[in-house]
Amino acid sequence: MDTDRLPPVLPAVAAAAVAALPPRLHRRLDAAVERLAGVPVGPVDGGVSVDCGPESLVTLTPGATGAVTDPHQARCSCLLAPRCLHRTAVLLACPVADPAAHPDPASTAAASPASDSAAAASGRTARTRKSAGGAPTKAQRAAAGALWRAAAAVLAAGVPAAGAVPQAELLRAAHGARLAGLPRAESAALRTVRGLRAHRGRQNGHRLAELVEVLHDLLYVTGRLAAGDADPALVGVLRRAYQPDGTLEVYGVCREPVISATGYAGVVTHLVAADGRQLSFGDVKPGGPDRARDCARAVTEMGAVAVNHAVLARGGLRITGTTVSPDGRLGAGKGVRATPLTGADWSTGPLARLFARPLAEVVTAQLATDDPEDPARAGTALFGGDLMVVGAVGDQVLARELDPATDAGGERAPVPDGPLIRLVPVDSHPMLAHVANLRRLASRPGLRVRVVGRLDPDRASTLRPLAVGPVPGAAATLRLPAEWHGRADLGYDELQGGHLPPRDPAETTGPVLAVGADAVAESPLWRVRRLVELAVSGGRRAVAEAARGDGTGLAGPLRRAGFTTAAALTTALADESDRRGRDAFGRRTDPDPDRYAWAWLAATAHLAAAERELIRSSWTAPPLG
Repeated sequence: MDTDRLPPVLPAVAAAAVAALPPRLHRRLDAAVERLAGVPVGPVDGGVSVDCGPESLVTLTPGATGAVTDPHQARCSCLLAPRCLHRTAVLLACPVADPAAHPDPASTAAASPASDSAAAASGRTARTRKSAGGAPTKAQRAAAGALWRAAAAVLAAGVPAAGAVPQAELLRAAHGARLAGLPRAESAALRTVRGLRAHRGRQNGHRLAELVEVLHDLLYVTGRLAAGDADPALVGVLRRAYQPDGTLEVYGVCREPVISATGYAGVVTHLVAADGRQLSFGDVKPGGPDRARDCARAVTEMGAVAVNHAVLARGGLRITGTTVSPDGRLGAGKGVRATPLTGADWSTGPLARLFARPLAEVVTAQLATDDPEDPARAGTALFGGDLMVVGAVGDQVLARELDPATDAGGERAPVPDGPLIRLVPVDSHPMLAHVANLRRLASRPGLRVRVVGRLDPDRASTLRPLAVGPVPGAAATLRLPAEWHGRADLGYDELQGGHLPPRDPAETTGPVLAVGADAVAESPLWRVRRLVELAVSGGRRAVAEAARGDGTGLAGPLRRAGFTTAAALTTALADESDRRGRDAFGRRTDPDPDRYAWAWLAATAHLAAAERELIRSSWTAPPLG
């Protein structure tokens, strides 16, 4: 089945379909979803159809938002419909819709003008349903508890057993969290379901570490909320409301192609305002890699103005009547007016601030940001630096940071004893130019290049570059066409041999630098990482079997390396995974999923903090080995 042609489905609709299915069919649901992989998706008037067998044609007719938001929009022609296996399996095969982007008409209609007026009169905002700093309400604690129980059951079962029914429980609990006003918990639950489906379906580009991270966030948030924690960051933002921002002058930094795992694709142009804020303007809609590639020169309406992303990325705009979301996205409402501005060079004006601080200082500041809603956190905010290419290993370009520029000018040398920086592709999809461009850069050791990108928060001294340009005053640097205005977007612009300086024989024939040890990969923490990932991929029994097989070899290396807390938490997780009680008659009882979930959460949280500190130190200390 071509899932790209299936419309997304609201979590409440999918969960209701599983709840309505007779229990005797639950065990057949996973097999039914897997069989749909070979079934073609056909177009019908107003939607799509899926042929599930003789007299079993499932028709999906999404609403105006492009998603299935009502159970009546999914119909099956069999006699058991709507409580049939075919309809439920097709709904579960569809992507999970974002309720914020595809609101349920019923819930929207339920919000009467009178209630809106009362909310406005009482001073409540659309960000949360509780006052900042207040304890969660009884309904919020109940919703968080339901999500915790569903997530703990998934963790205990592991990915192989987390099929359609456990996923439906997560979706049902996520809908309850939305009704209770817990957007962060709801978002984590939906991302967990998407991660489970991606891992079970062996989707390209999916990493088990990403599923571990999102499941950790889900358990962390719901566990604290269910216990009555009053931290407002645990509630999150109900919707990313746009706020008026008056008149803005923005300057383009680069374009970034977007290919998401949820069926969306397009382009985002990154901007910097005159006051230094990082903003963005995007054209991301349902689609696949073809749409991301074709958006290289996409034209998007911003109010009454048609904005070409290729022009905006190298130019600027003066915008009036604009609105900005909390994460820096520019609105495109009817009242927006924009006037073109002459683009700013990376070395002048507000864009120069991207390169004003040493990389180690920027990385330290980003890793210190824990709030997931903060756009300055690691892996989100852009920053830049001047580097010298020294070689390549696999798909990684190796480089070193250059000394700060001086008034004397001349060729800048690398920072003495600086870290070896790894440049890795933002997206390795063959339709995009990231990989080919990095290979081109790696072919010129000694090349000086100015880079704008993001920190990879999961790997030591690793940067994901979005755009490159020449280093001011350097001889061995890029020679880009004039129409590129001193920058190349690595996802779209294709670097050619003529864009590179002549080969330097001294650099070409010099010895290949030894790659320093990865501070994260070479530390004994990989043992903890393996165990917490095994808990997700294999379940509680897999952890218990692995712990029995390793014996004292699990915690011993951690203690000898000084990771005593990691050793204690790992031992506690292993012990809890194998713990089973007995009832009054001596019979074994099912283990407590809560204690096991807390043990896994403690080990995962400590692992994340320890790895973050190792990554921070990798940008400040010289490489080992």
